[in-house]
Amino acid sequence: MEILLSECYGFCGGVKRAVESAFQTAQTYDDVKILGELVHNAQVNEDLREKGVELIDEAHLPENATVITRSHGTTKALKEELSAKGNRVVDTTCPFVSRIYTIVEENNAKGIPVVIVGDKDHPEVKGIASYGDEVYIVADADEADALPLSEKDQIALVSQTTNPNKLVDSVEERLKGVFTGEILRYNTICKATNDRQDACRMLATHVDCMLVIGGKNSANTKKLVKIASEHCDNVYHIQTINQLDLRPFKKFNKIGITAGASTPDSVIKEAVSRMDNMNRDEMNNEMMEAIENSFTRVRRGEIVDGEVLYVTDDEVMVNIGYRADGIISRDELSNDPNVKPSEIFNQGDQIQVYVMKMDDGDGNVVLSFKRVENMKVWDEMEEKFENGETVTAHVTNVVKGGLTCDVDGLNGFIPASHVSVRFQRDLSKYVDEDLECEIIDFDKGRRKFVLSRKNIESKEIEEKRKEVYSTLQEGEFIEGTVQRLTNFGAFVDVGGVDGLIHISELSWNRVKHPSDVVSPGEKVKVLVLKIDEEKNRIALGLKQTTQKPWDTFVETVQVGDDVKGTVVNILDFGAFVRLESGVDGLLHVSQISRQHVEKPSDVLEIGQEIDVRVTDINFEDKKISLSMKALQPGGEDEQAPRERKKEQKPRRREQPQVEAKPEEESFSMAIGDLINFDQLETVDAEESQDEE
Repeated sequence: MEILLSECYGFCGGVKRAVESAFQTAQTYDDVKILGELVHNAQVNEDLREKGVELIDEAHLPENATVITRSHGTTKALKEELSAKGNRVVDTTCPFVSRIYTIVEENNAKGIPVVIVGDKDHPEVKGIASYGDEVYIVADADEADALPLSEKDQIALVSQTTNPNKLVDSVEERLKGVFTGEILRYNTICKATNDRQDACRMLATHVDCMLVIGGKNSANTKKLVKIASEHCDNVYHIQTINQLDLRPFKKFNKIGITAGASTPDSVIKEAVSRMDNMNRDEMNNEMMEAIENSFTRVRRGEIVDGEVLYVTDDEVMVNIGYRADGIISRDELSNDPNVKPSEIFNQGDQIQVYVMKMDDGDGNVVLSFKRVENMKVWDEMEEKFENGETVTAHVTNVVKGGLTCDVDGLNGFIPASHVSVRFQRDLSKYVDEDLECEIIDFDKGRRKFVLSRKNIESKEIEEKRKEVYSTLQEGEFIEGTVQRLTNFGAFVDVGGVDGLIHISELSWNRVKHPSDVVSPGEKVKVLVLKIDEEKNRIALGLKQTTQKPWDTFVETVQVGDDVKGTVVNILDFGAFVRLESGVDGLLHVSQISRQHVEKPSDVLEIGQEIDVRVTDINFEDKKISLSMKALQPGGEDEQAPRERKKEQKPRRREQPQVEAKPEEESFSMAIGDLINFDQLETVDAEESQDEE
């Protein structure tokens, strides 16, 4: 048995500083108290209690005492309250944590919100959050989706010091999908923690068993256990070596030992010493060594030759030349769950098997046949990865962070950020779908690979973009589908590439919002106005597919016609009325009623539908004069409307090429251009006669 100690383990600089400061304080002052456990280690905390240090909680703060704060940090308000009660505060907060306090304060002072990646219930995270007014705490990438940050220009991203880098990377990647501003990421992960985790990961890949020593409530120790479990099947989390019965550990060839940041050197040395003594006892047993040497050396993860001894309905017994025979369970025969052992093997068959476990609890070696077959598939997958080939992945399930999939019987993973070029909130729609993917990460040793559908889509979109740009021409009419709406226009899919209909190109009349004209999913015919392939922009027009309001008006209405309209604006000298064709005409105050009208607003209101008569059409300036008074009984206007038509200026249909002015021009016309002064003189004369 070989005992291997991790290169990085035990007290980090911050914990060591906190422990030394706490014990020095206990020797220097009387009436010393500690606010919560100094570190997550029972022995250290017990030693402090033996020194007379009293453990207190936040609900029972003392007065005029010496109070030690824990190394994980304390909230800003609690420190201030301790000082206000006359206490001497010994702050043992880790310098790395104190630095995060400053980052939070400085960013919030600039109006920049802070996102903290960590456990909201952990003392360190509570302390960090207390130094800002606008902070958000997320445990993982999924919680980042709900953050109300869409209106912010910048956000700051910090992390609990014990988090692995890949967790913070995943949160940052998700934030980029939901937040368009700048992300200011600060490296707040303790280097000692990072080094300890890397050393644990490296050691776990080379041993049969891992011992992780540290407090059961220690966050950094729990992370070490998790990392070790990813690379080693036999991982034990202990607080001291005395918790273990060491006899079962004799079956392991290599045992690795690491420890959390709060574990004293004395506890680690004791564990190494005990394991070393057991190892020497094992080596002294010469008889066992001789027996072991008479058998083939077999290790977990090896492929060995064997002979089938017998076959049952549920398992196959195999002689592999080891001191114990091996067993292949039905689950490890084939990827087909319905296959029977007798359909594959007969007694005496020579086969190759994969060693999964050295002892199943009954002394037998656990073997797998299907994994040998799968290794051939892994070789093929590795070749595809090296050659940049694509694979077809069948999506099997939605898991935290993405999708699991099956590729030729192998389990793969598609991160949520690589499912599509567009952010997908609901991944369940991909279950049972076959996706063509690119292999972006491959680890044959760990039997893991990562796929990307987004990369394939990006290439397809680029090819489609080039194809569309090669066929589109300015000035042609094409069909498309409305994809999404914004305040400034509508994006339309024109064969796989999006073009923009600016809000000013949606209609000849003023449009408040694109949704007043089109809706997502609607099929539309549009005019290609401008193509800029270099900037990947296509400008489209929808209003060009309909006739101009002025052209419609002059084709259907002439002077003397009675028409309907809607009041769209009211000024002191009159009201503008929008006719059914979409053009606006002026209803002068003198033409509202045969009775005297002081202001148009006394009679009319915006949105009111009225009947009017067209009294004049100025073809050159595209201006229309209207009258309500002409439709009212009691005057020449009612008696001979058609005779007056003949006296009007003939319609200038010979000038259809004159374009109608946009609606905005109707509202910006000068008062002098709108008023017929000859008509006003006639009206004044009529009013004078009425008064007489």
